[in-house]
Amino acid sequence: MEQFARITRMVGSSWIECLRNKKVAVFGLGGVGSYVVEALVRNGIGELVLVDHDIIDITNLNRQLYALHSTIGMNKVDVARARCLDINPNLKITTYQQFYLPDQGMETIFEDCDFVVDAIDTVKAKLALIENCQHLGVRVISSMGTGNKLDPSRFEITDIYKTSVCPLARVMRRELKNRGIKKCPILYSTESPQEVDGSTPGSVSFVPSVAGLMIAGYVIKELVKEEE
Repeated sequence: MEQFARITRMVGSSWIECLRNKKVAVFGLGGVGSYVVEALVRNGIGELVLVDHDIIDITNLNRQLYALHSTIGMNKVDVARARCLDINPNLKITTYQQFYLPDQGMETIFEDCDFVVDAIDTVKAKLALIENCQHLGVRVISSMGTGNKLDPSRFEITDIYKTSVCPLARVMRRELKNRGIKKCPILYSTESPQEVDGSTPGSVSFVPSVAGLMIAGYVIKELVKEEE
C-alpha cells in the first residue's frame, strides 16, 4: 500500500481497494491510449487488457509515451506491458497485438471488463467497439480527434450527441444514430482544427496526453462511484 500512500491520503484506502478489483480494457496505445494506461496503472487498477496492432515508429516520438529511440521497431503492447509491470508488479495484464475488427469474435477480450476505453483511430473499429460494448452492457468511453489541435484546455467529456466542431465526432454522431445507439460518453475538443498540409494530422505532445489523462480520470471516478 505504500506505493499508493499519496493517493490514500487524499481519498482513503477504499479507493485503492475498489480499483484493485476492477478490470479495464484499452484499445489503442498511441498518443491518447498510452496516457490512459499510465494513469490507470499509477492509480492502482487491478487488471488491464491492452489491444494494439502497431509497432513503435520514429514519428511517434513527439507524443506517445512508449516511443523512445530505444523502443523504435518494438511492439507497442510489449513495451506497454513491461512499463506497466515495472510500475506495479502486482498488476494483472493481458495484451493482444491485433486490430479490433468486427465480426471476428473479439468480444471475449472485454466482455468481463468493468470499463472499456476506445482510443482507436479508425471509424469502423470505433463504431464496432462501441456497439458491441453497449450490446454486452459494458461501459465504454470513446476518444474523438486530438490531431491538429493546440489547446488542451478545450477538451470536454460529454455525450456524443452534444458535440460540435470535431470532424470525427460529426461522423460518429451520424453513424451511431444510424445504429440505434442513443448515448455514449466521449472526449472531444471544442477547438477548431488547425489547417495543415496533406492528409496526415499534425500533433503536439501536450494535447493527446491531456486527453488520455482526462479519460483515465473519468474512468477511475466512475468505477469508484459505482461502489459508493
